[in-house]
This record gives sequence, structure tokens and C-alpha cells, in this order.
Amino acid sequence: MEEVEKVKAEALQIIGVFQLLPKLVVFDLDYTLWPFYCECRSKHDTPYLFPHSRGILHALKSQNIHAAIASKSPTPDIATTYLDKLGIRSMFVAETNYSN
Repeated sequence: MEEVEKVKAEALQIIGVFQLLPKLVVFDLDYTLWPFYCECRSKHDTPYLFPHSRGILHALKSQNIHAAIASKSPTPDIATTYLDKLGIRSMFVAETNYSN
């Protein structure tokens, strides 16, 4: 958790430079929050995030900047399972999938 706090502090320092902040930041999943494509993996795999992802999400939340997900994953069930396994699904105010 020490690394998460370090990244969060660094992100907050960067955010602090700006007078105007967005109300919402939208993330993709594959190769944005985690370094793989969901469709190349199984629900039974153990997912992991890029090293800075969790700290950045916590920094945004602490500044009342909402986060959302917009993904084109053809396997939204795997993506949802991974968000739950990683314990970060509640950090997003909205999720959408445009795989069709």
C-alpha cells in the first residue's frame, strides 16, 4: 500500500498545479488500467493493474473527480470479474461497453 500512497501523492501534486479540474475522467481497461487484453485471458486468472493505476484512481477520488470506464472489450464479463477481483469497481461512477 506504500507504493499506492506514493503514487497518489505524486498525482495530487500534479493535479494541484491546475486551477480547473475535470469533473469526470474516463478510462479504457485493456492496456490503460491493466497490461493485457481481457479476451486473451480467463475469468479464473489473477488480474493485476499497471503499477500506478490504483494510486491515480485514489488521487482522483480524493479530489472528488469522478472516474468511469468506457471499454470495447468483447468479453465484458471477464472485465467485470477483474474489476471485482481487484476491488476497484466501486471507484467508478459508470461503466459502459461498446463491443457491438
